[in-house]
Amino acid sequence: MPSAGNAGRATGGEWRMSERQNISDHLVIEWRGRDIALVPPAALWALPDEALYAALFGPREADGARARLARDARAKVLRARPMDLATIQAALLAHGAFRARVAFEERPALPEPPQVALLPRPYQEEALTAWVAEGCRGVVVLPTGSGKTIVGALAIAEVGLWTLVVVPTIDLLAQWRAALAGALSYDPAALGLYGGGAREVRPITIITYESAQLHTELLRHFGLLIFDECHHLPAPSYRQIAEGAHTPLRLGLSATPERADQEHLALDQLIGPEVYRREPEDLSAARYLAAYDEHRLSVALAPDERERYEAARAAYRGYIGKRHLVIRTPADFQRKILWASARDPEARAAMLAWREARSLALNAPAKLTRLEDLFACHREERVLVFSEYNAVVDAVSRRFRIPAITYKTPAEERRLILERFRAGHYTKLVTGRVLNEGVDIPDCGVAIIISGNSTRREYVQRLGRVLRPKATRAVLYELVTEETTEERVADRRRERDQPPDQVRDQNRESRQKRQ
Repeated sequence: MPSAGNAGRATGGEWRMSERQNISDHLVIEWRGRDIALVPPAALWALPDEALYAALFGPREADGARARLARDARAKVLRARPMDLATIQAALLAHGAFRARVAFEERPALPEPPQVALLPRPYQEEALTAWVAEGCRGVVVLPTGSGKTIVGALAIAEVGLWTLVVVPTIDLLAQWRAALAGALSYDPAALGLYGGGAREVRPITIITYESAQLHTELLRHFGLLIFDECHHLPAPSYRQIAEGAHTPLRLGLSATPERADQEHLALDQLIGPEVYRREPEDLSAARYLAAYDEHRLSVALAPDERERYEAARAAYRGYIGKRHLVIRTPADFQRKILWASARDPEARAAMLAWREARSLALNAPAKLTRLEDLFACHREERVLVFSEYNAVVDAVSRRFRIPAITYKTPAEERRLILERFRAGHYTKLVTGRVLNEGVDIPDCGVAIIISGNSTRREYVQRLGRVLRPKATRAVLYELVTEETTEERVADRRRERDQPPDQVRDQNRESRQKRQ
C-alpha cells in the first residue's frame, strides 16, 4: 500500500476505499481540555484538509464537518465544541467508512433508577411526552408556580442518567435539591450542590450558571442537562455552558423564554426547540393556579412635575429629531444614545433628559398615596410591592414602616424577612427586581407594581408570585402615570414579546438555515 502522502497525490486528494477499510476502527473521540478531539488514523493525517474531511465524512458532508472541526497540528487531532459531538457522530455513521470509538462515558446511568414519588399533573405529563418525542431535547414554557421542577424530576426519571441542573441563583440550589428529593424519594444529602461555597458533585447535581461557566470540565460527567430559567443561557458567557457539554439530552424551563434582544432564538441550538407551552390563564382556568384579576390604576403628575416631564421629553425628542435617529429597541437606545453620550455632549444631555422624564413618570409621588389606599383595602392580606427603582423601595419601606428586600439586603436578613412574611408576622413587603425570579416567595394574594420595565417576562414573573392555588382570587395592581411614556411601557409588558406560533416559526427557520 502506498504511503498516505503518495495516496493523496495519486488520487488528487481522494482516499481509496480499500485503504479506508484497512485502517477503519482506528478513529477515536476523546476529551482534550475543554474540547472534543477526533483522533484520525495516523495514515490520514498527512492528507490535505479537503481529502481528510472527505475520507472521514464523505464528499457531501465534508464542508459541514470543516465548519465544526479545526486541525490541531501539534496534537494531530481535529478539535470541536463538545456540543457538536452528536452531529459529528451522525455524519461519521452516515458515511460509514470509519467506526468511531468514544473514549468516555457518553450516557452515565444513575446508580439506582429514580422513582417518581408523586402524581404529576396532566400538563406536566404532557410536557414530558412532548420533550421525549423531540428526542429528549427542548424548552418547556410553564408559568411561575406551576411546578416546573416536577417536569425536571420527571425528565430525570425518564432517562435515568447523571443529571446536572443549572440554576441562576444560589437560593435555587437548595430549593431544587428539596424539590427533587421529594419528587424522586431521594435523601437530600445524596444530591450535590455546586455554587455559593458548596462543591459537591453527585450523580444528580444542582449548580449555578456562574459556577457551570467557570468549571466547564464538570459538564463531561453528565448525560442530561436541565436549564432552569433558561432565558439566561443565551448570554455570551453562559452559552459556553451549553457549548461545552457533549450530551444532546437537554431540557430548558422558563415562564417566559422570549428576550427583547431576540437572543432566545439561540435556545433552539443550545437546548432544542420549544416543545410545550401553557399560559397563566390556561392553568388558572383549569384551577391549577389561582384565579386572578388584573387592575391598572392611573395616577397624575402634579402641575410642576408635568412641566418638568414635558420639558425633559421635548429635549430628548429634539435630539432624536435633529439627528434623524430611529429608536425601536433597547439595543438601539444603548448604541445611539447611551454609548454616544460618552463622547457627545448633546447625546449626554438627551440621555439625562430621557432619564429625568422616565424617573418622573415611574416614581410619581401620587403613587405612594394610591399605595396607601391599597394597603388599607387589603389590610389583613399579604401584599408584595414591586418597584423598578431601589430608591423607591427604600422610600416605601420608610413611609409605611414595612420590610424591604433589595440586592443590598444580606442573605441572612433576607431569609428572616421571608420567613416572617410566610408566617404572617409581616403582611406587607416591598422589593425591587431581586425577587422577580430565583427565590421561593411565600404565598400571597396581592401584588402591586409601582413601576417596572417593559418586558413581558418581568410582568409574568411578578404575576406568578400570587398564583399559587387558593380559595380566594388573587389580584395584581399596576400603578401607571397617565399621559406619560409609562402607559406605553405598561401596554408592552402586558403583551407577549412574540406569539408562540411566531416563536416556533422562527425556531423552525433557524433550524432550516443551519441544515
